[in-house]
Amino acid sequence: MSVDLSFEQVVRENQAMVFRTLYRLTGNREHIDDLAQEVFLRLYRALPTFRGESLVSTYLYRIAVNVAQNEWKRRKRADRPLISMSDETSSWEDRLEHPDRNAEQQMEEREFRLRVEEQLQELSDVERTVLVLYHQEERSYEQIASALNMPIGTIRTHLHRGRKKLRERLQVSEGIAICTVKR
Repeated sequence: MSVDLSFEQVVRENQAMVFRTLYRLTGNREHIDDLAQEVFLRLYRALPTFRGESLVSTYLYRIAVNVAQNEWKRRKRADRPLISMSDETSSWEDRLEHPDRNAEQQMEEREFRLRVEEQLQELSDVERTVLVLYHQEERSYEQIASALNMPIGTIRTHLHRGRKKLRERLQVSEGIAICTVKR
């Protein structure tokens, strides 16, 4: 019974992160509930063999990345677009409203976020994953390296290349100069 309660606690504490990560990695909500369920099912099955050498949240990130990669492969086989731009009303940007800005500023910011999300989907799987985990999920190099089972230097390389490609794609797509922003 205590195992069930601790699993319930893990789900409650991490479900928002899992949904957010899956959405950011896959680019749409079409199967997000099923994907999240798959993440937690895999965690539940793996808990008896979990050695505790890393945090459960790091383990969950690895599972979420694996599930997202499986979804990418499934989509490629089905020749479906990576993102759905027609579902603007339920996008995650709607939850990040800034009441202190005027409507025009909010619209410009929202359009920019949509362009970033669209261009993010054009990056390689590993570059997109590293960028999402670092910038959107605010994970450290060490946590990302552990979750992806890669050396920290490789994570830094993918982060640098991903940022550069994203910046270039945004400049080309909009014909504007993008300032470099460091976290």
